[in-house]
Amino acid sequence: MKHIALFPGSFDPFTAGHLNILKRALTMFDEVVVAVGVNREKPGHYDMDQRVDIIRQAVRGLEGVSVIQYSGLTVDVCRERGIVHIVRGVRNMLDFETERSIADANRRLCPEIETIIIPTSQEFAHISSSAVRDILKFHGDISAFIPEGVILPDAE
Repeated sequence: MKHIALFPGSFDPFTAGHLNILKRALTMFDEVVVAVGVNREKPGHYDMDQRVDIIRQAVRGLEGVSVIQYSGLTVDVCRERGIVHIVRGVRNMLDFETERSIADANRRLCPEIETIIIPTSQEFAHISSSAVRDILKFHGDISAFIPEGVILPDAE
């Protein structure tokens, strides 16, 4: 039986920190499904197809990774695919508290699904998608913040 995890997020855009979490999740699971979701509280910088393309660039050559799009509840995606583990990354204690609350809500909705929270490696803890978007807005160099080989499309 394959051990599969869902790694959901808005990934707007997918960063070097996200890739760090994904690679570490791959040491625990046979397959990780990166699920690009709609977050109604975050206005999108990149459209859904662009985000999926960015992730596919970032994971090129990685075994056991697939990328999907979804809207709705994360636990519903898990149920539909028979996935019982959700992977989430955290950079700091604020992220941890947010993710713990989401994990608690998901457990209430679907008790058979467990959330695995992985702290990002320290070298990536300062990286966030919003920081990348801000740097892009002012035409700064984002090369240290995104996975090697990823080319971000112009979104504005």
